[in-house]
Amino acid sequence: MKEHSFDKVLSKMGISELNDMQQDVINHFLHGRNDIVVLSPTGTGKTLAYLLPLVQFLDAQSDAVQALVVVPGRELALQSNTVQLSMGSGIRSQACYGGRTAMDEHRLLKKNHPQLIFGTPGRLNDHLDKGNIDKHLIKYIVIDEFDKCLEMGFQDEMSHLLGKLPMLERRFLLSATDTDIIPRYVEMRHTDRLDYLIEEERLNDRVEVYGVQCPVKDKLDTLAQLLKSLGETQSVVFLNYRDSVERTDQFLRKQGFVTSVFRGGMEQRQREDALYKFSNGSATVLVSTDLASRGLDIPNIDNIIHYHLPGNEESLVHRIGRTARWDKVGRTFFLVGPEEHIPGFVESLAQIYEPSADELIPQPCMATLYIGKGRKDKISKGDIVGFLCKKGGLKTCEIGRIDVSDRYAYAAVKREKLQQIIRLTRGEKIKGVRTVVEPVR
Repeated sequence: MKEHSFDKVLSKMGISELNDMQQDVINHFLHGRNDIVVLSPTGTGKTLAYLLPLVQFLDAQSDAVQALVVVPGRELALQSNTVQLSMGSGIRSQACYGGRTAMDEHRLLKKNHPQLIFGTPGRLNDHLDKGNIDKHLIKYIVIDEFDKCLEMGFQDEMSHLLGKLPMLERRFLLSATDTDIIPRYVEMRHTDRLDYLIEEERLNDRVEVYGVQCPVKDKLDTLAQLLKSLGETQSVVFLNYRDSVERTDQFLRKQGFVTSVFRGGMEQRQREDALYKFSNGSATVLVSTDLASRGLDIPNIDNIIHYHLPGNEESLVHRIGRTARWDKVGRTFFLVGPEEHIPGFVESLAQIYEPSADELIPQPCMATLYIGKGRKDKISKGDIVGFLCKKGGLKTCEIGRIDVSDRYAYAAVKREKLQQIIRLTRGEKIKGVRTVVEPVR
């Protein structure tokens, strides 16, 4: 992919033009030799900013891994890999992360021969230590969300990882928040620092800030009333503890809301189900810990709701950064209990919001199907559309977003057609093979 073909890639991805930060990163990446540190707010497209030039440095004819992208969590690994695949660059890539056996990933590495790997520090170390990845041809390393990857909990793993890469030529660090010191073991040399953070403007000016007064310490009833008043828009509710996430999610479901829950400790399939269901419009509410405040690129989140106030300003910035991504607008709501206050640096921006008292509980128009076959079974999006129309009795206008993974697929369909699809496709074959078709709850 040549520089002049960027327009073709952007058109394919539905992006009209690159912003100033992306153009600056690409210019330094393509036409410089220095290491690069990029500081830019969440939602500004840093993943695309480094991927567009990086893939041009990689040899698509080689079977060797030539670049690593280090990320703090598996969701960001998966999403970044999805962005790379959607570019149509001709570069093979793979996500590597904990939560599944390293042996299974090794089989995929031997089969796919990726030139680019997105991975968490621990899993990348595992593959390098076992010789599953040849360290001698890796010339480029990207550390995404480096403020998180280089903090105390990751330092031993990151030091171990970087110490095993003798042939590195360039290092690229990206984050939405600055850090005072980059550890010596990163070995940054001549460095270009591209700082797009505005110190006085910690919040995106396209985000409206509201305070919602809660009459009692338990905020569940106020939360439900707020969500009713927000209608069919997409909302993320942030809480500080796993058990609070479960309690809140159960309460909202009993009220009749269609929710997704996202927290640490969930199985990988559960987490993927939850994110896909929310991102394709099959749920109006994502109830989560701060795990969802980083690494998730869901473009149409309208509202960020703080059930619990975040522990610090940095956490708040990352939470709010989930909305108003790219050129969109968004809202953030603070549920303020009897003895609580909106954090100081946003308090002056906050307006009082009083939820309506008699709104109906909003219902999403879509539902999500899990289909137990994927790319490795030679199943494409077109095959799934044909299956749902021919066997499930749908019209194409009743089918939404479809995502096909290696061994399974997700499809969004009109909610009122869900039971019809389950009934009509039971025992039916897709491309001559029987498969599981079930709703994602």
